[in-house]
Amino acid sequence: MDRSDDRLLRVTGVVFLVALLVHAADHLRRGFDVLTPTVFWAGNFQLVAAVVTLVLVFRGHRLAPAAAAAVGFGSAIGFTAAHLLPHWSTFSDSFTGSDVAPGVTAFSWFAALFEIGADVAFGWAGLRTLRARGYALGERPGASLST
Repeated sequence: MDRSDDRLLRVTGVVFLVALLVHAADHLRRGFDVLTPTVFWAGNFQLVAAVVTLVLVFRGHRLAPAAAAAVGFGSAIGFTAAHLLPHWSTFSDSFTGSDVAPGVTAFSWFAALFEIGADVAFGWAGLRTLRARGYALGERPGASLST
């Protein structure tokens, strides 16, 4: 792996970890009783996936960039759907619309937006690292484009 891509993946991993902790702090402040069981367990699943991915990144595992891309972009989509859309399902912990979740403050908004931004950055760093290793979407590494 190119050293600059390795460094980028680790730096965005640290930012991702800090964003996870800030977001978790907001949920601790608001209380977990305001969450639906679906949101609670989806968040726990995301947390486990994030920790596993960060371990892969900091151990320099070959699957780290793909995991960062999957977890980063998947988390960004999930947090956006849960927090930024008006209440739409049991997956909602909405900060918008007429049914705003209890305890939402400016800190909640900061935590959610910071988390989403860090998720996108982590996913992007994973894709960039994959590209630097010779992977392209829909293509095997080292495969020729000619027939």
